[in-house]
Amino acid sequence: MNHFQYKNGELCAENIPLAQIAREVGTPVYVYSAATFTRHFKVFEDAAKDLDHFIAYSVKANSNLAVLTLLAKLGAGADVVSGGELERALRAGIDPQKIVFSGVGKSKDEMRAALKAGILQFNVESLPELLALSSVAIEMGKVAPVALRINPDVDAGGHEKISTGKAENKFGVDIRLAEEAYNTIRDLPGVTTQSVDMHIGSQIDSLAPFEKAIDKILKLIKKLRANGHDIQTYDLGGGLGITYDDTNDAPPLPAAYGQMVTEKFKGQNLKAIFEPGRSIAGNAGILLTKVRYIKSGGARTFVILDAAMNDFIRPALYSAHHDIDPVVINKSTSEYIDCDIVGPVCETGDTFAVLRSMPKMSEGDLVAIRSAGAYGAVQACEYNTRPLVPEVIVSGNKFEIIRKRPSIEDMLKAERVPDWI
Repeated sequence: MNHFQYKNGELCAENIPLAQIAREVGTPVYVYSAATFTRHFKVFEDAAKDLDHFIAYSVKANSNLAVLTLLAKLGAGADVVSGGELERALRAGIDPQKIVFSGVGKSKDEMRAALKAGILQFNVESLPELLALSSVAIEMGKVAPVALRINPDVDAGGHEKISTGKAENKFGVDIRLAEEAYNTIRDLPGVTTQSVDMHIGSQIDSLAPFEKAIDKILKLIKKLRANGHDIQTYDLGGGLGITYDDTNDAPPLPAAYGQMVTEKFKGQNLKAIFEPGRSIAGNAGILLTKVRYIKSGGARTFVILDAAMNDFIRPALYSAHHDIDPVVINKSTSEYIDCDIVGPVCETGDTFAVLRSMPKMSEGDLVAIRSAGAYGAVQACEYNTRPLVPEVIVSGNKFEIIRKRPSIEDMLKAERVPDWI
């Protein structure tokens, strides 16, 4: 469920008409619903209520400080993958003892910052990274709590660019080398074992890959404990999918996922760490954009928006489907046409939908690209010297800009022409 619904023929974010936001902020603009973020977090919490656990929200899904602060007040931790995300999580008030640091290429400076902050654990992905963390911890006179991210060689399905749990993916330590790797931790100064971590992919639409991976890791944990390793927690990663459209089977609900994990954890004496991102943020946001031109008369009808691939890259990068709806429904929207919905950037890939059946639209009409709350604004860039898209959050009858749209002058101030040119 989300809080973007039609009221009297006009699409609203909670109680705010999207047309009002377009008038006051301009387009394109990301619009988030605080109520939807809150609901999705609480649904996930409820799904895990019978487990000793905490939720480390995956910051990479949507890292706006307002979003992180909202989730922090709900009790969320954070899964971060860079020093910048770590700083965002800390500034949002997230408890360092609820922060896990993932990622295959942590720098020594990032390790120092995380050790200084006192985070819960480092999800280490390779022996070279482990050696680097050991040296940094010794230099600082600290001991770094470690979970090895284990690659269980499980195919979770979905798009190849968001698969992370197969042997050929760059992530994690091969499960066949896991026992030897944990023995290396025991023999190294400055690091200590406390957990096992996995993350097998994103937008997973079945529980079967999760079950297969969990069974493999639980078997490994039993061996590690028998070898004297003190495994206290099991970081299950994220990956639970969301519904993007009605054409495919819906992914499992958090309740079903939580029930499955609860059954698997019985008698294991393990604390669970969950790293949901998309399942909390995805349907909590839309990209509000305006029709700039209608180009027809040739082989296709093109609806050209003022939003582009630099604002929202998922369709270009992953061929991702996103529902696209008119903001206002009236008599003219009863006539449908097949059209390509595209942006103004000089790339053929700047396409949001191909031959999509849409209500007939006119120049100036507003449309909402749905399910854009995750991996939308965080992946935006300034390609074609287009200003970064702003972000707005709505709560009930109020809204506020939480990232402003920069001017061209703001963008150019960051650049310098050397004197010798």
